[in-house]
Amino acid sequence: MRVDFGGRVAVVTGGASGIGEACARVLAEAGARVVVADRNVDAAHAVAAAVGGVALPLDVGDDASVDAALAAVQAQCGTATVLVNSAGVLQRTLPPEELTLREWDFVARVDLRGTYLCCARFGAAMARAGGGAIVNIASVAGMGSGPLHSYGPAKAGVINLTECLAAEWGPKGVRVNAVSPGFTHTPALEKGIATRTLAPDDMTANCALGRLVQAREIAHAVAFLASAQAGAITGVNLPVDAGYLVATPWASYGGLRRG
Repeated sequence: MRVDFGGRVAVVTGGASGIGEACARVLAEAGARVVVADRNVDAAHAVAAAVGGVALPLDVGDDASVDAALAAVQAQCGTATVLVNSAGVLQRTLPPEELTLREWDFVARVDLRGTYLCCARFGAAMARAGGGAIVNIASVAGMGSGPLHSYGPAKAGVINLTECLAAEWGPKGVRVNAVSPGFTHTPALEKGIATRTLAPDDMTANCALGRLVQAREIAHAVAFLASAQAGAITGVNLPVDAGYLVATPWASYGGLRRG
């Protein structure tokens, strides 16, 4: 099944790298006019040039920056009818007594507040225009326990926010869904491996499919949820995790039967 966005304007926050970049590329391949919005302006311009899109500076946690991005999109491209909220940061796996409030607040500012700000501004414009689709990048970390005492709660908040906004804007034709990636092969994950925060064997052993998720696999799920083919789907959280959620409980029984 091929999705076709027919020139619709799609804004991708955090679109300069990782999952956001993959989303920008897949949406462009499907015919969207993509706006790559990111704090890393040089990288955003590089991705935009590669996909024939537009690059904009954006700090999702800053009200003025989000307002400026919305105005720039409307002036240069018209009203966006697709928004992908991929901008996010990770955190160190520290116990609460070592996780400073400064770090906690920074993660929550970007991952939850930033998602809300972009939804509120761009989603309201979609509602006024009569329709659109928002896909928020959450995480399986927001669906259960883990040593991520800011990131996990922030992503859980994104999942609940998705449900709230789906009900709020559904009557106005705006669909809001979330995708929750599992361990995904991105530059951020590579950094986690390099710093020994993450262990490749542990990540793959706890996935039913025995491998990492690829960023484009997340992007294809995002493109589907943003497309007309998902026209009756709103308020869902779709895990794309190579079977992480179903595999982890098996650890108490000796692990998955790989043989």
